[in-house]
Amino acid sequence: MKPFFAKLGFFAACSALVLASLSVNAATRHPTSSVKHHPKKVVVKAKAKKTPVARRVVFIPKAPSFGQIAGLHGASDPLDLKSSVAFVMDQDTQEVLFRKNELAVLPIASITKLMTGLLISESKLPMDEMITISQDDVDMEKGSSSRLRVGTELSRGELLHLALMSSENRAANALGRTYPGGLPTFVSLMNARAKMLGMADTRYAEPTGLSSKNQSSARDLATLVDFASGNPTMRELSTSTGYQVEVGHRTLQYNNTNRLVKNPAWDIGLQKTGYITEAGQCLVMQAKVAGRKLIMVFLDSAGKFSRIADAERVRRWVESIPPSVNKAVPMASTAINHQLSIN
Repeated sequence: MKPFFAKLGFFAACSALVLASLSVNAATRHPTSSVKHHPKKVVVKAKAKKTPVARRVVFIPKAPSFGQIAGLHGASDPLDLKSSVAFVMDQDTQEVLFRKNELAVLPIASITKLMTGLLISESKLPMDEMITISQDDVDMEKGSSSRLRVGTELSRGELLHLALMSSENRAANALGRTYPGGLPTFVSLMNARAKMLGMADTRYAEPTGLSSKNQSSARDLATLVDFASGNPTMRELSTSTGYQVEVGHRTLQYNNTNRLVKNPAWDIGLQKTGYITEAGQCLVMQAKVAGRKLIMVFLDSAGKFSRIADAERVRRWVESIPPSVNKAVPMASTAINHQLSIN
């Protein structure tokens, strides 16, 4: 029996040593003071660190414009313009000062609204007639937004102002939709008027410019700007810096899409901006520079502000040339001279 008790004593001693060791470790991890104030044992489980999972980011490049697809941006020019298409003409003398791919036929985006506005301003329709924005005016092609909700009532004159100044798509579509005969008749008149003005490279599919089927050339658009700038309504509304409309209990503030109209360095008589992916950034203007009335057309400019920068480059160039020097600039060295149309 003695050996058994001896063994039992040995095991007891070992157990005592293990318990003592555990007590020392516990005291090291949890000081006496903390044990005294926290009698309950609190077990805090550390959150396992998540191993970062490599995620593949899919980059979807921006769709190229028709001008980029055609290689028009490869054309160099003396002014280093970012627009692949440009045309500058003296309105009084019809002298062409600058040209770059001016015969290329490309989508023109909201430059379309110049023709829309011209037909409405000449229509003799009552400008105070109220027109209701309908579901038919909602952009189903590009999904563009508008602050003019379905059911909004504005006068024809207010809609015309918004279409020309701030490029309001629903306003432009409502103007065409409510024209006598409806939208098909209005679009037919747009094309007939373009033909009457000699715009042989121009065709319209709808009144807003959201469709890439609305196409023209820089030379044709210069013809339109030349004619439209003689219309007092077109001049006044397109160069208006801002406009407010009452919509129910709300007042909506609209601003001009062309910031140059607020620039004191510019004397702009008529203007219109435009943009859809297929067309790039577009701008047309009639402006007085260095005492000359100039018509400027910039199409398919790559970059949000590049069309404005191109206009500034042209203005500075015209202002820098002495009156005795021939002002005409050679055509872009690698420009495509023949008519180009992409459908």
